[in-house]
Amino acid sequence: MRLGDRSKFRTLLNKFENSKSFPGMLLVPVLSFFIIWNIVPLLWMLGLSFYRFSLVTGQPQKFVGFANFQDILNNRSVWKSFGRTFLWLISTTGSETILGILLGFLFWNSVDMPGRRLALTLLFTPMILAPASTGTFFRLIYEPTFGILNYFLQLVGIGKIDFLGSQKWAFPAVALVDIWMWTPFMILITLAALGSVPKAELESAEVDKLTWFDKVRYIILPYGKFILMLGILLRTIDSLKTMDLVYLMTKGGPGNRTELIAIDLWRKAFEGFTMGWSSALAVIVLFIAIALTSIFIYILNLSKRRELGL
Repeated sequence: MRLGDRSKFRTLLNKFENSKSFPGMLLVPVLSFFIIWNIVPLLWMLGLSFYRFSLVTGQPQKFVGFANFQDILNNRSVWKSFGRTFLWLISTTGSETILGILLGFLFWNSVDMPGRRLALTLLFTPMILAPASTGTFFRLIYEPTFGILNYFLQLVGIGKIDFLGSQKWAFPAVALVDIWMWTPFMILITLAALGSVPKAELESAEVDKLTWFDKVRYIILPYGKFILMLGILLRTIDSLKTMDLVYLMTKGGPGNRTELIAIDLWRKAFEGFTMGWSSALAVIVLFIAIALTSIFIYILNLSKRRELGL
């Protein structure tokens, strides 16, 4: 390429980069991907929820209006699945939040602790593991015949316990795995929230000799609550759609003791092939997730309004 051609090319490139349409051109690939893989399937699912459509019968789709939604609301097994799901959400997300905050404060106040970085690295390891590998790994640990947990229980004289095959132990056993896996995420969120607190404010609190409770209430919480609430929101939505970990460990059993709403939805869609009914259930779960998100946003805005005196 000649020198004159290079200068013309650079001039055109600079004009293009400085034009008003340049940011929009950069967004086109991202928006196209989002529309194709998110918006189109969402609209298709929403439309399919108003039809009675089964892949097994081979009959054409039939418009039934809100009949699928009415059938779901009158279905007792679905309500039980929702009950187990909300119990799962409260027990796992609540435990992860409490443990994450406590351990987050512990690591935040131990900057000079020997081996702190190594401890944090090992602590965050469960979070990056795939749920499939985690579920398989803990299923072998809980195994009543050769599982290592039952081996230690026998050593201390307790005896073997079929954790995943017991109506009493299956739900808490799987919940403990989820807590082990995602508590590091809440630790990370807590450390991020604590890192957003200005050091000058903390130093002033030390000078004024504020108690630990007053530091948290008047300094740490106002600055870090948004990040902390965002972490709780993400874990809440993720817990609502938990499926892979539980399915790999118990397949929803024993009986239906650990059958969460996502597992129930998967069975109806990919085992029963009732696509219209399953789409309606997926829409209901989506609206519940939107409602929970709205509640979290309202709580955050409510606290801001109180601070501004509105």
